[in-house]
Amino acid sequence: MDTEYFDVVIVGAGLSGIGAAWHLQHECPHLSFVILESRDVIGGTWDLFRYPGIRSDSDMHTLGYKFKPWREARAIADGPSILRYVRETAADNGIDRHIRFRHRLVSADWSTEEARWTARVACGNEKGNGHTVEIGCNFLLLCSGYYNYQHGYTPDFPGRDAFNGQVVHPQFWPEELDYRDKRVVVIGSGATAMTLVPELAREAAEVVMLQRTPTYVVSRPARDRIANTLRRLLPERWAYALTRWKNTQMQQWLYRRTRVAPDKVKRVLLDRVREELGEDYDVDTHFTPDYNPWDQRLCLVPDSDLFAAIRSGKARVVTDGIERFTENGILLRSGETLAADIIVTATGLELVVMGGASFSVDGEPVDFSERWTYKGLMCSDVPNLVITFGYINASWTLRADLTAEWVCRVLNHLTETGTRQATPRVPPALENMPARPWIDDFAPGYMQRAMHLFPKQGDREPWINPQNYHKDRRMFLHGPLEDGALQFTAPGEAAAAENLEPLQRAG
Repeated sequence: MDTEYFDVVIVGAGLSGIGAAWHLQHECPHLSFVILESRDVIGGTWDLFRYPGIRSDSDMHTLGYKFKPWREARAIADGPSILRYVRETAADNGIDRHIRFRHRLVSADWSTEEARWTARVACGNEKGNGHTVEIGCNFLLLCSGYYNYQHGYTPDFPGRDAFNGQVVHPQFWPEELDYRDKRVVVIGSGATAMTLVPELAREAAEVVMLQRTPTYVVSRPARDRIANTLRRLLPERWAYALTRWKNTQMQQWLYRRTRVAPDKVKRVLLDRVREELGEDYDVDTHFTPDYNPWDQRLCLVPDSDLFAAIRSGKARVVTDGIERFTENGILLRSGETLAADIIVTATGLELVVMGGASFSVDGEPVDFSERWTYKGLMCSDVPNLVITFGYINASWTLRADLTAEWVCRVLNHLTETGTRQATPRVPPALENMPARPWIDDFAPGYMQRAMHLFPKQGDREPWINPQNYHKDRRMFLHGPLEDGALQFTAPGEAAAAENLEPLQRAG
């Protein structure tokens, strides 16, 4: 079969993929690109998740793009608003014309001789059933996120089949689900559960958030008064840049405080919960984790909506283990029974590595768990492949933007030097450096279940994934590309000449 060719293939048309395409168009206008999207719409996470009340769990001045100001008054935005923002970015910049919908990357093989990836792409529907095509490219940029779109994580609850009501996972929320005047139990204590509970409580008879262990919760206003004031006083881009800087500094400051003074941060967080719920509420049981703040992600609730639902009596928190499902609800280990008409399993995500695709280099399969991460975006001995993975302690898009900017630096360097291949190589002297998990010092279950599948990080730059915005800015935007670890090479003249005449380029 004929193999269509592009300089760059972006995988995923969600928040990260659309942002990466914008950077390519503006910083590497000489390069052709295509976006492969396994679903049939733009938006990724913000189209897939449609449960009631879905919203951002960080402010849109940092979750939004660096290059496109967030114009709405609410900084903690609902899902439909974020989806409009992403789609508007794609339409206004002509990025939507580069998207191939229902194209799922199955595998890719790198040829050193030709300096190109050959990607096998399943077309037809979201599961990839249908015909297969091959697409060639010089550079692969994965922006498909880190969780499985086909499966959410649900523990094996004993007696589940005995329950007479409906069991729902938020990742696959039924449009027709009627929870008005129903008794709803939401299993979970993360961002999804805390988003669902106050929203369901508006119409349900009662909502119980059933958690095995508590999570740290912090409330902040949905509207950023400083941001909205700046927008009235300054040009839009200035106001947005200042707000983005302010909020980024606050995110990083808070995270650093949790590392150096965890007890003080813990005390402040719990005092604020007590202010919300009153001295008689059992904060120790329901809102006091047995770990330090940011050992797992903090949960943000806008305008204290979760606390308001609890104060109203429409929602309550139960901290206990599940013995089994019963016909009419859930039997807890304490012996208490929670009556339920609907059970929502907000129990987390199922992670995938590299979008679930398989990769090989010159015919040899790549086991990413055996590779070292380079700056948290490439892998040792794997050329011209970058994975976009945001922050676990700040807004995802902050790192997605930095990653796209760094990729454009590399692509322009390849063009300027006449090279075709950028490969991280660990020098022999460092091959036995101490190994750490790819995401270190972060303990939520959804990460721990999959960390053994991800690349490992070392103990020194550039073989680290610092998850630190300021360090990343220095490494990505100001650090030298020719750093002794990232090697730029060209194939033989004949193969290079062949690749410079693509079969077909994007317009």
